[in-house]
Amino acid sequence: MLRLRSVLALLALVASACRSAPQPTEPAAAPAQPAPVASAEPLRLTVVGLNDLHGWIAPHSTPLQGGVQLEDGGAATFASYLARLRADNPGGVLLLDGGDLFQGTLASNLTEGSVVVDVYNHLGVTAAAVGNHEFDYGPVGPSPVPTKPGDDPLGTLKERIKQARFPFLAANLFEAASGQRPAWLGNDGTLLVTVQGVKVGIVGLSTPSTPTTTNPTNVTSLRFDPLAPAAVEASKRLRERGAQVVIGVAHAGGKCPRVEDPRDLSSCDMKDGEIYAVLDALPPGTLDALIAGHTHQLMGHFIHGVPVIETYGLGRSFGYIELFVDPVSHRVLPERTLIHAGIPLCAQVDAATGSCDSRKLKDQAEVKLVPATFLGQPVVPDPAVQAIIAPVLTRVEQEQHRELGLTVPVALKRDYQGESLLGDFLADSLREAVGADVALMNPGGLRADIDAGPLTFGDVYEVLPFDNTVALLTLSGAELKRLLEVAYGTKKGVFQISGLQVKLGRCQGPGRFLGATFSNGKPLEPTKLYRVTMPDFLARGGDGLGVALAQLPPGRIDLGEKRPGTLRDELIAYWQGRKKPLSTPTLGRISYVDSGTPCPASQTP
Repeated sequence: MLRLRSVLALLALVASACRSAPQPTEPAAAPAQPAPVASAEPLRLTVVGLNDLHGWIAPHSTPLQGGVQLEDGGAATFASYLARLRADNPGGVLLLDGGDLFQGTLASNLTEGSVVVDVYNHLGVTAAAVGNHEFDYGPVGPSPVPTKPGDDPLGTLKERIKQARFPFLAANLFEAASGQRPAWLGNDGTLLVTVQGVKVGIVGLSTPSTPTTTNPTNVTSLRFDPLAPAAVEASKRLRERGAQVVIGVAHAGGKCPRVEDPRDLSSCDMKDGEIYAVLDALPPGTLDALIAGHTHQLMGHFIHGVPVIETYGLGRSFGYIELFVDPVSHRVLPERTLIHAGIPLCAQVDAATGSCDSRKLKDQAEVKLVPATFLGQPVVPDPAVQAIIAPVLTRVEQEQHRELGLTVPVALKRDYQGESLLGDFLADSLREAVGADVALMNPGGLRADIDAGPLTFGDVYEVLPFDNTVALLTLSGAELKRLLEVAYGTKKGVFQISGLQVKLGRCQGPGRFLGATFSNGKPLEPTKLYRVTMPDFLARGGDGLGVALAQLPPGRIDLGEKRPGTLRDELIAYWQGRKKPLSTPTLGRISYVDSGTPCPASQTP
């Protein structure tokens, strides 16, 4: 059980909680640590984990029945939870982030992630993994990719690293040309700190899929090595430097949605998740705990004996692991380890259910909100965090509510694993806007739904937060078929299509694409050239399409770098320029063919 301190002590600690972070340990210069006093009680380390914030420093807001406005998540609310944990275990808390801090909200994008780092500096983050979307902003300035001589594709990330009072870690990241670690990271992918008199090593890891899940142009100078060997080598270096506990923080994850019993792995798809393969390959004792990320899924389990936590991301929840360390040997006592997974961030909760989950409360007839509590104390959003983000949120508010003079007739929803109204609508709009034969959009690029009613700039921005340009490709029928085979043969969801009728097998993976015809029933002619449009992220090889596009002759791909605006800008201009009401497409352009062989449960659309 967690022990609560007196009210007076708690208030004093809360006032300084966001400045209380473990101090870096550099063995070459650090003074010798005094030996801890032997005690019957083990030392307790509280390892707090965030992941995939994607710029969500502000709360999410959801209207409920009766005019009640529910808010959940947000950095100011998280700061209150963190203060309680630091008050409960003074000097014993590490705060780690599993990557993808930036990209995804107006607040983050308007400042190129600067406001996120300001908040994390205030919170006292110990370290963060380098996520794939950390590279999205490219050079400093509005363009997400280099457009002129001298542009540094890593410029914005370098600025954020200079700004941060915590390290970004990636032990598997190297310069492609030299094989050396990037000097701009300022570390070898590890950090050594002292917590409760225990030397704790932290290993950062970045998914090797980064070149296909950010804009590939921005990371061509980098190499992302396999995760497990990098983790083993980094852990060894840390142990040699005196680390007694080693914790991983990885932008790589899995999915285990049932967290009631952390030793029950029946909800984990062990064949689909980078982190499972990594932990399977690690010798026992390599890592004592792991903060995961990237997959936006819930985990709170012992995987091959290692306690692992991950959240759905977007600043709505967090988790923490309590490690108990022998006070004499400074070895982790694994039988004492406790996992607290998927804790929702609530400033207020429904009095009847104790929940701030908008999915559960949205259809509830009556919701009465009361202050939330955590560890026996009320949750009070941190006014210092609110002051940090207030100027940016004022700018966001102005942009968010700017109406576009258009009305959405029905709600446009996403479906990552199937055809969706939103995907069809956007793909149709893109194809028509540029006069292409075919449009292709990746489902992972659609980040929100659009509600029925007046359309605002903020609505469009939340759906398409990435500053992609409109790319135009000239493909023969044979090349287009190959592109579709690759797109639908990945596990990147079901690509949204316009201009074609597509047949797919039920099961994910290679061979899923079974054929396509144009909407009028005509087949693709192998030698005829077609105009195909898509976000430049895909045209540059993102989401695995590089293998289909790499062999195209020069001049067949126009990345849209000279076009008047982003994909988002061009779609808005097209809708407004038509001077017609927005219309809703009819589903049915993607159909499925049963092979007679059952698919794994996780691979059905």
